[in-house]
Amino acid sequence: MLVDAKIATLLAIMLVTVRFSVVFLLSPLFSMGRLPVKFRLIFILALSFILVAANGAGDTIHVTTLGTMAEAVLFELLLGGLLSFGIFTAFAAFQLGGRIVDLQMGFGVAGLIDPSTNTQAPLIGTVLNLMGVLTFFLLDGHHLVLRGLVYSLEKVPPGIGLEGINIQALVAQFGVMFVLGFALVAPVIVTLVLLDIAMAIAARTMPQVNIFIISFPIKIFIGLSVLALSLGYMSPMLEKIYASIFDYWELILG
Repeated sequence: MLVDAKIATLLAIMLVTVRFSVVFLLSPLFSMGRLPVKFRLIFILALSFILVAANGAGDTIHVTTLGTMAEAVLFELLLGGLLSFGIFTAFAAFQLGGRIVDLQMGFGVAGLIDPSTNTQAPLIGTVLNLMGVLTFFLLDGHHLVLRGLVYSLEKVPPGIGLEGINIQALVAQFGVMFVLGFALVAPVIVTLVLLDIAMAIAARTMPQVNIFIISFPIKIFIGLSVLALSLGYMSPMLEKIYASIFDYWELILG
């Protein structure tokens, strides 16, 4: 059955709100755990209203049956989860790289409590993740995210649904977390591996020295020093991590 233009616009705003809510609430980039629920709801509703009004997304709503609307809501939840997955895996590269460094430096037994999720987070991984998020906003990456959301409305209007999920893009984006996470801290990992080899040789040649105890401060000092020196050379890796989000979105929406 045909829908009145005003009702269609309201339904489109509701569906877009569902899509954006998943992106904003599940994405670590827009973690708003400390903000009031009313503020989050008003922000997402306002953004949905503006983008729907600007793109005329209400023109794609043609029926109002309960079954059709339930199907449309499920499609929006799925699409929002797919978009959020791209951001989550990209920034998980910082957490993964930091976790590897933590384990090699001996910080694996320590951790920080994330106040937004009340979960334990790796020490170096948290620092790298904060650096990545800060750099992303300083480079106006949030503007690109908003453009990406507009692009998602143009490619997949509300009420249409995806014709199919690009499984290859999902697997490739999942691999981005491991490849870029390791490459991000590769200088530190290689240095600590070489240091472990040197410590093993020293332990064999000088068994009277407790290499296990003295290796901890040495590994921490050298690891942090190499990490600090390598920060200036992380720009290409940061660009690849950020670009992977929008490359993944283009593959999924295309």
